[in-house]
Amino acid sequence: MVKTVLVVEDDPAILRGLVDALQFAGYAVIACQDGEEGLQTALSAALDLCVLDVMLPGRDGFTILAEVRKSRPALPVILVTARGAEQDRVHGLKTGADDYVVKPFSSKELLARVEAVLRRSAERPCDIGRFEIGGRTIDFERREVRRPDASTAQLSEREAELLRYLVQNRGRAIARSELLERVWGLPGGDSSTRAIDMHIVNLRGKLADPSHAPQVVLTVRGKGYMLAQDAPDEGGST
Repeated sequence: MVKTVLVVEDDPAILRGLVDALQFAGYAVIACQDGEEGLQTALSAALDLCVLDVMLPGRDGFTILAEVRKSRPALPVILVTARGAEQDRVHGLKTGADDYVVKPFSSKELLARVEAVLRRSAERPCDIGRFEIGGRTIDFERREVRRPDASTAQLSEREAELLRYLVQNRGRAIARSELLERVWGLPGGDSSTRAIDMHIVNLRGKLADPSHAPQVVLTVRGKGYMLAQDAPDEGGST
């Protein structure tokens, strides 16, 4: 499966070099030249990794990284900057960067870092072990949901994978085609298939999230599905 990398860099020559190097190495690349566009793309596009310059017009890389970490905590991010001061590197890593590259750097170095970060990301046994929303507690290791009324429901492996992907991309509308590719492993699959819709119905049932008025797994008309940023607590403990 081809990995997609977002590159946010305002210097046209450096951006072109990064895009060419990544594409030559077999990655699909999305390129942005300002911070605002980069942030919106990082929050909405189907990505495997983000290469993010720190000094950008609109929003700086640290600000973008902090925003991305709120809704996409598992997205690998490599910061790129001309600033080599130790405090900047430390700040970037503390903000949630997976790696940090200081300009000037070679294409070989960047590609090696991209490969290493993607490898570490793939080897993580579980990006999210436990998650709470609206009085519901999801235990991904046990594949179990504790509902607001204190009852529990067991998730199937596919339901757990689907819910984890929604959690990792919380607040972002995810197309059925993306779910087919990232959860089912079917790139170019038929997005009109009812398999996803049926899994969503089952998932809502186990979350005690009524399909006629869902509060947790939302339907985004014309796009797909999205996990709510928050949901009302229905009286159960969290």
